[in-house]
Amino acid sequence: MIHTDVSITAESLLPQIELAWGLSASKIDLLTRSRSAGDGSPVFTVRGRYTSKGWTEWTQGFEFGSALLQFDATNERRFLDFGRSKTRAVMASHVTHMGVHDHGFNNISTYGNLRRLILEGRFAPDPAELEFCELALKCSGAVQARRWTPTAEGLGFIYSFNGPHSLFADTMRTLRSLSLAHRLGHVLLEEQDRRVSLLERMVAHAETTARYAVFYGEGRDAYDVCGRVAHESIFNVNNGVYRCPNSQQGYSAFSTWTRGLAWVMLGFAEELEFLGTVPDGELEPLGGRTRIEAMMRRAAEATCDFYCQNSPTDGIPYWDTGAPGLAALGNYLDRPADPFNDCEPVDSSAAAIAVQGLLRLGKWLSDRRDPETGARYWQTGLTVLNKLLAEPYLSTDGEHQGLLLHSVYHRPNGWDFVPEGRRVPCGESSMWGDYHLREALLFVQRVALRQPYLTFYTP
Repeated sequence: MIHTDVSITAESLLPQIELAWGLSASKIDLLTRSRSAGDGSPVFTVRGRYTSKGWTEWTQGFEFGSALLQFDATNERRFLDFGRSKTRAVMASHVTHMGVHDHGFNNISTYGNLRRLILEGRFAPDPAELEFCELALKCSGAVQARRWTPTAEGLGFIYSFNGPHSLFADTMRTLRSLSLAHRLGHVLLEEQDRRVSLLERMVAHAETTARYAVFYGEGRDAYDVCGRVAHESIFNVNNGVYRCPNSQQGYSAFSTWTRGLAWVMLGFAEELEFLGTVPDGELEPLGGRTRIEAMMRRAAEATCDFYCQNSPTDGIPYWDTGAPGLAALGNYLDRPADPFNDCEPVDSSAAAIAVQGLLRLGKWLSDRRDPETGARYWQTGLTVLNKLLAEPYLSTDGEHQGLLLHSVYHRPNGWDFVPEGRRVPCGESSMWGDYHLREALLFVQRVALRQPYLTFYTP
């Protein structure tokens, strides 16, 4: 269980954040110099060097988005120039990618960050650059919403690349592509010009995720524990009936893959923030603000509590809460995580994602007159981030291209590099782990410096 440090503040982390941005700049430069156009998207490191893995190109936006975050934090113009030019040259195919559930990863990280920087007046855009970004974001949201499977109770979900039967926990974080496209006034047009609300589909997907992917230890889940998350939920596509939990990247359908848990934590927290900017009249046909926010809050708090209770004392989780080797570690939840153990790997990328989920939920609750609960989540988020900003997680090796060490990609498939003399993966980085650490750094830095609050939708 995480031991929360109540003494940490956003301001007290600024020296470590500044150090991390210095390391981040060198990592981006190192990666950029080493790659050519035909290398494919960088996914994870092997012996400190980023490699590609042809599954889907879901990490490319994190590569270029990282440069945009670097500029945002440091005002170093070369990172803006790199992120802008690569977004224009490379990312168009991701806007109309019909085969993935990853639009919120690729396109919000690039076009979305550029739009936000333009609206904040951080650079002088080219003529029509704002319209260019917003058109891309509108198209992306509609394309993502088109991957739709209706469910028996009248809801539905954006299905994963596995097919129309498959709901992934990950998609809660990419759901923001629909929210931002709706904010920009866009709709999906179906046959005979039938208009489909992107807000309606965002809420329906969130509710389907909350109902089937998150477990609450009661009713259908009486055999289970509160806050657990199934990576994949399976539906009968003939009638939309839920069939069973499943897992692709976790250990089993009845354990929790911690990165999937983190995606859900952050996804619900961000959408709760977004709902605060949506007029009541738009939410009324969907069940009303009170009902929708209650549903999302319940899922957000359940998953955040599960994360806190099932992580080691420093808040860095092992890759799956049911991984079989954990039994050999003894009371592993009563001490800090050990990334160099011989039984099961930790996943620092899950921690980097979870940090924002904890911080954003904490602020949302504090803003809604629940300061005690909000402060608990907020301080826990700062506690975990503080741990990530030091060795052995922050990469200080000038030859290693990754920023955040001890990330895990796909343990069941055996894709992660195991160093010589060791039994489990350790010491490597992932593109999503590095990106989300940078995003968490920027989030806390802006809070500490009283700068505009970081959101994907830019109020």
